[in-house]
Amino acid sequence: MRRRRLNGRRRAVTVGRGLEQACAAMELIMLSGGILALPVLAFITSFLFWPGVLLKAYNWYWRCRLGLVVRYAHTASYRFCYSSRGTPGGAMPSLLLLHGFSATKDMWLPVVKHLPRDQHVVCVDMPGHEGTSRTGAEDYSIQGQVRRIHQFVQSIGLDKRPFHLVGTSMGGNVAGVYAAHYPACLSSVTLVCPAGLVYPTESEFITRLRKMEESEQEEAIPLIPSTIQELEDMLKLCCYTPPNLPRQALRGLLDNRTPNNGFYKEVFMEIVGEKSRHSLQENLHLITSPVQVIWGTEDQVVDVSGAAVLQAALPNCQVALLDNCGHSVALERPRKAAKLIVDFLSAQEVSDESAKKLS
Repeated sequence: MRRRRLNGRRRAVTVGRGLEQACAAMELIMLSGGILALPVLAFITSFLFWPGVLLKAYNWYWRCRLGLVVRYAHTASYRFCYSSRGTPGGAMPSLLLLHGFSATKDMWLPVVKHLPRDQHVVCVDMPGHEGTSRTGAEDYSIQGQVRRIHQFVQSIGLDKRPFHLVGTSMGGNVAGVYAAHYPACLSSVTLVCPAGLVYPTESEFITRLRKMEESEQEEAIPLIPSTIQELEDMLKLCCYTPPNLPRQALRGLLDNRTPNNGFYKEVFMEIVGEKSRHSLQENLHLITSPVQVIWGTEDQVVDVSGAAVLQAALPNCQVALLDNCGHSVALERPRKAAKLIVDFLSAQEVSDESAKKLS
């Protein structure tokens, strides 16, 4: 009997210890699971409550993956924010990329992804946009932006050897006028769906603007959304195939944009005003650099008929029309855009070498 009792006590102790060990193991598993779940929980919380912050974090992550480093340059009290990768002096000229209205330097990330890793590339925030100083209307007209971009070029020493300039939409207008005024700084220029021309065919966006002007009523500018619906409408206007984004991602985009809507309107009124609306058209006769034109055939913001205008004024320019592509070439066809730019630069290098041999 005593032996049975002792054996029973031993079994109880063994079972008790086993339960303690099992509980400890469960606690450890739960704790480990909790630690692993923290990033996931943070992601879900950010996506639900702070989607704009999450989108900025995503751009930061993408810049890191691509080797782009955010830097700042100053001219007196004026600050430029830009991202760059590589160093100048390689086989190809440096690339300076100018974004469009209400965008940022990060709009070029999809294109940079497909550029050669050793290519020196610089993406700058246009005057007043994102991290670049916000001053006044004098810097937001096309001529004002051209002056500021040249200051930026000088501040980082990009003018020490000819570089290739790329601009899209508003940035294309600026790039073209820059080429007209500072030809010695450039090896060549790429204009992607540029604004600033007199277009033979009126686009959907221009039609809406004209109707707004005629009605003289205070209406929302299609490129400055204040609601989710207006943002979706803007994406449909800018893209032939709009990205299928979840509502929270749209909310994040909107949250990041709406605090700047007053500034966007100020810039917009400058670039569509009499001084800037046709700036590129008025300066075409001054452009001497080799020019490449890239345009989406389904562009509803600035009509693709502008490509023929450029070809007539600049007979030696190379034109590439992208089927099933809208205004946002960098978003819809980044790989193709990158290849076209690199092939154009390679052809220019071959042409320059041949010219040197002949001389």
